[in-house]
Amino acid sequence: MIDDFAFDEDMEKGRHRHGAQRKRNGKKKKRKSSRGRTVAALLMAFVLLGVLGGVGWYGFDRVQGYFITPDYDGDGSGEVRVQIAEGESLGQIASTLVEAGVVKSTKAFIEAADENSRSQNIQPGLYKVRKEMSAALALTALLDPKNKLTNLLTIREGRTAKQIYKLLSEHTKIPVKEFEAAAKDPEELGVPDFWFERKDGQKSKKSIEGFLFPDSYDFPPDSTAESILKQMVQRFLNVAEEIDFVKTVETKRGGISPYEALIVASLAQAEAGNKDDLGKIARVAYNRAYGDVLYCENGNGLMNCLEFDVGVNYYWELTDEKTKASKDMTDADLFDKNNPYRMHGRAGLTPTPINNPGKQALEGAMDPPPGKWLFFVAVDKEGHSEFAETNAEHERNIQKARENGVL
Repeated sequence: MIDDFAFDEDMEKGRHRHGAQRKRNGKKKKRKSSRGRTVAALLMAFVLLGVLGGVGWYGFDRVQGYFITPDYDGDGSGEVRVQIAEGESLGQIASTLVEAGVVKSTKAFIEAADENSRSQNIQPGLYKVRKEMSAALALTALLDPKNKLTNLLTIREGRTAKQIYKLLSEHTKIPVKEFEAAAKDPEELGVPDFWFERKDGQKSKKSIEGFLFPDSYDFPPDSTAESILKQMVQRFLNVAEEIDFVKTVETKRGGISPYEALIVASLAQAEAGNKDDLGKIARVAYNRAYGDVLYCENGNGLMNCLEFDVGVNYYWELTDEKTKASKDMTDADLFDKNNPYRMHGRAGLTPTPINNPGKQALEGAMDPPPGKWLFFVAVDKEGHSEFAETNAEHERNIQKARENGVL
């Protein structure tokens, strides 16, 4: 029994030893297989990295752009000039800077602008900056007036086209004749054709007069006569749109075209000695030219006429004749039938505007204050006028002007 048990025990131990051996041998095989797969995976990874490295490096710089904003470091080097146009957005400015090699990406400049509350203060004009600047420093440069190359010229309200050509020539050294040549076709300079339509029965005459908006301009150094006049015309169109000039005239000044209202604005600009009177003088012009009161005689009966003196001088200026003060004009001057701009003995408005009116004159002409005035006269040295409905009231105002030393 004991031997049997011993035998059995030995047999069992033998089975345990063989089983253990098989288990150990199995574990060794598993470790060897796992190690092989790891090596294979590493080799494959290296191969893939090699392939990706060969074909993907070109796109890496682009890919990283989605995560890192491309930007230059430092304040750059060299010098470049960039032109910022009026009304450009920050995105458009950024594109201009990228094209000029100033900043590395539009994204960098826009991000810098978002972080700078003064970024909306960038003014149109020509700027001197450096190439390959950081976006933040490029923005700072555009906000520094010292970097702006100014060529500023201010055109005052009421200047005639002829006077403006002379000022522009003196400022830019472009000959006057080049401005005159460029101005011959207003539509080529951007004036829409509808602006020359009239409803008062008078023949339309196309002229640049009235469309050269008075303002301060910063002309680029390489400007031409044509580009300068186009800029001034565009400024007029922008202001007219801003104040809704055309629509207001068409809805509130029934039967009067925007061009006729522009002529009235120029007359008010010429006659007013004070900006406060622009609208009232426009009202006088409408009352005289379109009103029911007929008081001007030309030999064929009474008619509507303005009797403003300023048209006479305008024509004399156009024809290079010497101008006169109103008090020095004779009846022969005022009623000269060879003068198409006279407003004595002639019905209606002048053939064209007689100068280039400013924004307040345009506003006064498109929506003047109500009143039945037919007369006005400056009564003080500040240029304020008194307005009258009758000739008797007007005579009293004239006497007031004399007492104040104005007449």
